[in-house]
Amino acid sequence: MWRDLAPLGRDATSHGYRRYAWTAADTDCRAWFRAQAETRGLAYELDRNGNQWAWLGDPLAGDAVVTGSHLDSVPDGGAFDGPLGVVSSFAALDELRRRGARFARPLAVTNFGDEEGARFGLACVGSRLTTGQLTAEKAYELRDGDGVSLPRAMEAAGHDPATLGPDPGRLARIGAFVELHVEQGRALDLSGDPVGIASAIWPHGRWRFDFHGEANHAGTTRLADRRDPMLTYAETVLAARREAELAGALATFGKISVEPNGVNAIPSLVRGWLDSRAADQATLDTVVAGIEAAAREAAERAGIDLSVVRESFTPVVEFEHALRDELARILSGPAPGPTSGRASGRTSVPVLGTGAGHDAGILSGSIPTAMLFVRNPTGVSHSPAESAAEDDCLAGVLALADVLEGLACA
Repeated sequence: MWRDLAPLGRDATSHGYRRYAWTAADTDCRAWFRAQAETRGLAYELDRNGNQWAWLGDPLAGDAVVTGSHLDSVPDGGAFDGPLGVVSSFAALDELRRRGARFARPLAVTNFGDEEGARFGLACVGSRLTTGQLTAEKAYELRDGDGVSLPRAMEAAGHDPATLGPDPGRLARIGAFVELHVEQGRALDLSGDPVGIASAIWPHGRWRFDFHGEANHAGTTRLADRRDPMLTYAETVLAARREAELAGALATFGKISVEPNGVNAIPSLVRGWLDSRAADQATLDTVVAGIEAAAREAAERAGIDLSVVRESFTPVVEFEHALRDELARILSGPAPGPTSGRASGRTSVPVLGTGAGHDAGILSGSIPTAMLFVRNPTGVSHSPAESAAEDDCLAGVLALADVLEGLACA
């Protein structure tokens, strides 16, 4: 599976992935997912919001156990973020069949659409639509960098955008959702554990800072006469680092747009996107407020007009304690049943928080959710250098299979 999926959407120069929502690369990944479902005799389904499902058992029976992740990527992203969860889900199902497991509940593998938000600027679009956290009206307003709307992009990829909207009936039929993901950090590497359980997702959001100055000639305009928004933007980037360090939080300006974007032209507009995350809401509010205050002070000094827009926000997510504790019991205790073929010797599994957002976090407000992390030896993510050892990936598959057996099997 990994070998077949690896070439899809990979850039030959950067060696990173550009699997943006509703593009040709995304279509190829979706075709791969459908082929994996059909090869295993699973019932394939594309829901109203473009999320893919592969069902073992009756999808309408209720109390289903669902696993999976996403296949799209950030610009020049790594191979493991999202795809590891989808590949591991199919592999865990294969492992359970090898064990001769008897399923007492329906089981599904899913691929949620547009989790990264790389094309339209909003993360977890597929799961947000499903839960009603994103309305169809707001989804219709989303545009990519070329001005293409989400509905237009979906139509071009063969999906009807008229079906977009909440899917409460589907959510009501799910008893638990478990997402496996490569760790985006080094906590497991430092602890020496191949697999961990998520405790919570930090609150996080995205803010757009628009710095409006005055376009002018770079070779003839005196420094004293300039209204250069790039300088104010640069001061804001430094302020973001300072505020984050003071608060023990995270703040990143990782995307920028410049107009007119000429080498010999002073910009008229610099637009920068802030990503900020913290362990609690109060700290996050303090950091973002500090960054905005510094930006406004610098803008006023330089005669720059500034507007700040919050484009997305996700509050702190505490994964359901009962399900999280059940995962810990399954992975630390005796084998879940007579069919289990898992390796013995697993004594305890660390529980850790994360600053990264996931579909599991969006779904947690509607259904019981949990997450498993697989060790990342470098901690690097959202980069072609993202990696995980094969032994650790296999340990993740076995851990997921054990969890699914404990939750879904007789």
